[in-house]
Amino acid sequence: MRIAVTYQNEEVFGHFGKTEQFKLYDVEDNRVVSTIVTDTNGQGHEALADVLADKHVDVVICGGIGQGARDALAAKGIQVCAGAEGKADAAVGNYLDGVLKGSDETCAHHHEEESGCCGGAEGHCENEEGCASGSCGGCSGCGQVTVTGKNAGKICVVHYRGTFNDGTQFDSSYDHGHPLEFACGAGMMIRGFDEAVSHMDPGQKVNVHLMPEEAYGMPNPQAVMVVAFTDLPGSEELNVGERVMLGDEYGRQFPVHVTAKDEKTVTLDANHEMAGKELNFEIELIEVR
Repeated sequence: MRIAVTYQNEEVFGHFGKTEQFKLYDVEDNRVVSTIVTDTNGQGHEALADVLADKHVDVVICGGIGQGARDALAAKGIQVCAGAEGKADAAVGNYLDGVLKGSDETCAHHHEEESGCCGGAEGHCENEEGCASGSCGGCSGCGQVTVTGKNAGKICVVHYRGTFNDGTQFDSSYDHGHPLEFACGAGMMIRGFDEAVSHMDPGQKVNVHLMPEEAYGMPNPQAVMVVAFTDLPGSEELNVGERVMLGDEYGRQFPVHVTAKDEKTVTLDANHEMAGKELNFEIELIEVR
């Protein structure tokens, strides 16, 4: 997978159509294996879709983006995660950890591991809650605020620890070695997490319990596919329990779990791994700006 980030002085540049550079990240097994900075050569707005398609980009991370550019990227099968700010490398890390959400129905991603589950949602292989064919509920991007607390529309820096009801930890920013930075209310986080942070004061710690409807939603039966080996070359080599990436007709990738296999077919589940689960978060708000 190749990710492109609008880029200036190591930061996510704020406007997709006016960026003069992209930083490209090649990702394998959910890890960045190489990077390169490339110029746009004077191209802008919708024309950048052709530039990125020529460079085989799968995902764009940016600040604001207009509808025309968004449509042009979608036509090229390039997924969009808007509303990002701060260091470009950190934004990509958040995306791969699953804590940076997409902003429209072309976004698609989730980490390959059990970590980094704060940003995402329900349904189908995506960035999650409506992206691809799941449900990016709450995704808005481009600064549109979806919560009403005092921190809505501001950049929030938090540490968090996520656990299941039995106390098992599934994610922690402390383990990642850095806090999470995001635009509160811009659809980058699951709804319940976003809402909690929107009402906090710097230095405050809270514990929140989220029902599935406030997090990754309920599993979607339509996201479970029984596929014949003949329709998916190589699927006969898959093993139950594996998590693999598939591509659609537009070249967009999405993760699926292998849940069953027989002599002729394999069952693939594109639901988010957190779908249907109640989640608990310990959140510490470090900074608001």
